[in-house]
Amino acid sequence: MFFSVVIPTYDRLPILQKCLKALEKQDIPAESAISGYEIVLVDDGSTDGTLEWLKSATADFPHVKAYLQDHQGPAAARNLGVEKATGDTIIFIDSDLVVTETFLKAHAKALQEAGSDRVFTYGRVINTCNFDSPTSEPYKLTDFSAAYFATGNVAIARHWLDKAGLFDTRFQLYGWEDLELGVRLKKLDLKLIKCPDAVGYHWHPPFALAQIPNLIDKEIQRGRMGVLFYQKHPTWDVRMMIQMTALHRLLWGILSVNGLLNEKTMAPFLQWLINQNKPQLALEIARIFLNWYNVRGVYAAYDQMRQASSS
Repeated sequence: MFFSVVIPTYDRLPILQKCLKALEKQDIPAESAISGYEIVLVDDGSTDGTLEWLKSATADFPHVKAYLQDHQGPAAARNLGVEKATGDTIIFIDSDLVVTETFLKAHAKALQEAGSDRVFTYGRVINTCNFDSPTSEPYKLTDFSAAYFATGNVAIARHWLDKAGLFDTRFQLYGWEDLELGVRLKKLDLKLIKCPDAVGYHWHPPFALAQIPNLIDKEIQRGRMGVLFYQKHPTWDVRMMIQMTALHRLLWGILSVNGLLNEKTMAPFLQWLINQNKPQLALEIARIFLNWYNVRGVYAAYDQMRQASSS
C-alpha cells in the first residue's frame, strides 16, 4: 500500500516543524506492506510563514507536497489534500501531532491483518503540553477516545472516502466535520480497528487563564456545528454526541450551579492550580463551565434553526 498522510494546518508552524520531522523519520522495513508514502500538507491560509519556511527547507522534507488555500477550515483543507493525494490509503493527522518512528508501519500492519478492506485503523493519541519532548508523555486515562472516526490519527482506503463523499465543507467553524463523515462511513458498514501501536502525541500549550476566551468561543462554535451535524443526521446518537439532550442540560447546569461557576468566579482557584504546576487538572475543572457554554450554544443554535425554518 502507498500512504498519503494528509495534514491541514493553520498558524501552527513551531509544532508543525516537529510533526513533519517525525514523519520523515519513519522506519519502513523492506518486507513491509508499505510501498512508499507522501505527506500532503494543506496550508489553510496561515499567516505565520508556514509555506515560506517549508520552501527554505525543501531538502529536509523530500516526502512533503504542500498546497495553499484561502482560510476555509479543516474540512475543505482535508478534501483538497485527498484530491491531491496519489496514495491508495489515506492517513489523516493534525499538524500538532508528533508521531513515533513506527507510526506508518503500525497502521500498515493493522490494515493488513484486518482480513477485510471494509475497515479503517484508529491510532492512539496522547495529549501533551511538553513541547521540548512530546513523545515522552505517558498514556493517561483522559487520553481515551470512544470516537468512531476522528481525524487526529486514522488510516483508511481512499475509495471509501470517495464513496462516502469526503468532508462536508459547510463545517467551517470548530468541530464535528470528522465525526459527521464517520456517520456516513458507518452506513457503509466499515469497521473501526484500534491500532494502539500507531502512536501520535497531540501537543497543546499548558493551560493558562488567557486561553479561556478562545476556549469559550470554540465551545460556542462547536455548538453551532453540532446543530448542523444534527440537521444532517437527526438521530438520538447524534443528539448524545453534541450534548443536545435534557440530561446534558441538567448535568452541566447542576455542576456549574446554573452558570454561577464560570470563568470569572473560578479564575482564582484555576490560577492556584496552575501555580501548583497542575495546568491539566485546572483545564479539566474548567470544562465544567466550558461544557455549560457548549450546551447553551447548542440550544441557541437549535432555536435559531427552528425559527428560520418556521418563518
